[in-house]
Amino acid sequence: MTADRFSRVVSLACHDLRTPLATVYGFARTLSRAGELDERNARFVEMIESASEQMTVMLDQLGVLARIESGRYEPTPMEVDTLELATSDDERISASGEGTTIETDVQPVKRGLESLAIAAVRHGGVERVTWTVNGRELVLAPVNESSAPVLLGDELRDLGSVVARALIERLGGSLEMRGATLHVTV
Repeated sequence: MTADRFSRVVSLACHDLRTPLATVYGFARTLSRAGELDERNARFVEMIESASEQMTVMLDQLGVLARIESGRYEPTPMEVDTLELATSDDERISASGEGTTIETDVQPVKRGLESLAIAAVRHGGVERVTWTVNGRELVLAPVNESSAPVLLGDELRDLGSVVARALIERLGGSLEMRGATLHVTV
């Protein structure tokens, strides 16, 4: 199988897996909203909902990567402030600095930056990380030596990081380690 054909099969699989996953998520939401579950079963349904949401994000990431690798990725550029791109609802991630307005594929880039930050926490043994934004340059810290290859996608241990790098580079940006910081240009 050629690389292009494989990428197309992956894209197709990502698309086709969304329907049964949406069904699982939908029924879990229905059960949780019915209010008739005991505490234990309510927790199980909550875990199903959360896992369904995580799988949806991973399928989206895998689909983006497959389209990039096959040359079929078509970004949908929209204006966004770079500080907004670095902002996350995840309590382990903070963002500060001075952003600038750019045109980019907002949701995938925002998800990619969040994935890089989460990977820095998960693989770096730190509790929190911060994006410092200066225009088009975003600096993530702290990034320790063990997590750096994961964030750069050199060690294939984190899907989100691999997709983030491919996406940022496809959109003309870059990623570079400088000491204990990851510098991303968008």
